[in-house]
Amino acid sequence: MTLAWTTVPAPAPIQALTCAVATDGALAHVGWGHDHGTLDALARTLGEDLVVDEARTHDAASQLSEYLAGRRRVFDLRIDWRGIRGSRLTVLQTLFEKVPYGRVVGYGELAEMSGAFAESWSAARGVGSIMGSNPVPVVVPCHRVLASAGGGKLTLGGFGGGLPAKEWLLALEGVLPPALDLWTTNGTVAQSSPVAPPCRSFRTSGAERLDVDVDPERPAHGQHAGQD
Repeated sequence: MTLAWTTVPAPAPIQALTCAVATDGALAHVGWGHDHGTLDALARTLGEDLVVDEARTHDAASQLSEYLAGRRRVFDLRIDWRGIRGSRLTVLQTLFEKVPYGRVVGYGELAEMSGAFAESWSAARGVGSIMGSNPVPVVVPCHRVLASAGGGKLTLGGFGGGLPAKEWLLALEGVLPPALDLWTTNGTVAQSSPVAPPCRSFRTSGAERLDVDVDPERPAHGQHAGQD
């Protein structure tokens, strides 16, 4: 068995996504940029070789490209859940199945939706840790999961791809207003980053609106502040 990989070009601040597909056609990995460190580690864990197979990676690469261009809202891809167990599997599957395009959810709400945690005091922290270990971000949309800012407010929280990437994805989905136009005159995605200014509300998975604080002192592009 092998993992077939390819790189999908993406607008700034994402630049690229690296994806890998298992022998049975299930999506096993999405990584940020051209860094193969996580992909190499996955291949070692599964005991599989990395190969280039354009036929196998075509669907995943095409759907990711369509999503980044604003032409796709739902991924029609099977996920390779191998090696993911227990509460981590339950939470990620809940996120994949129940938090759609253009909606966001808080750590605590996702924990409650999943039913994965017996102790409510540890649920939000547990969800945050699970988001940081998501093997297929974007497709399993950890960018739609936000942290609590207290007082009934939500904040962006951290993100493995960097906060500018999280803001860009939420702007693409219409959750945050883009500061720059996403589109060029020919209908393609512009190679600039629509980093969103602070806004006052997000639409949650339950369709209600909540006040939100967007940290004005977020890291610059390429810096990470924790991981979702």
